[in-house]
Formats: sequence, C-alpha cells, structure tokens
Amino acid sequence: MPLYDYQCRDCAQTFELLVRSSTSPACPKCGGPHLEKLLSCPAPPGQSAGQVKRARNQAAREGHFSNYKPSERPR
Repeated sequence: MPLYDYQCRDCAQTFELLVRSSTSPACPKCGGPHLEKLLSCPAPPGQSAGQVKRARNQAAREGHFSNYKPSERPR
C-alpha cells in the first residue's frame, strides 16, 4: 500500500495516508471526500552500517577507494 500526501479542498488540511487502491480516502479532520493528491519527494534509501562496510570492503578489493572519505583513504 503506497503512502500519499493529500490536501483537503474543504478545510485546507494537509496530511498523508496509507491508501489501498480499492478505498476512497477522506480527510481525517473534516471527513470531506474532496482531496487533492500532492506531489511528494521520494525518500532516499537509507545506508546502514552494514551496507557501508560491504561497499568499502568491495572497493578495497577492487583497488579503488571511492566509498571512503578523503581522510580515510590510504596515503
């Protein structure tokens, strides 16, 4: 189920809802059905410590250090 941003045309409330394709969303403040779907920015994928470690290990194996900060690169 995707998460969408909406703005109610009746009360101007902005909110986000988790919506199934088979349901008609309503405003949580006034209950109005007149909603406008807003454009929202996609969230960038998070980087966990494990992902960073794997990327750095692979970079070291391949002989480049693009995943390292300049201060962490070997001299």
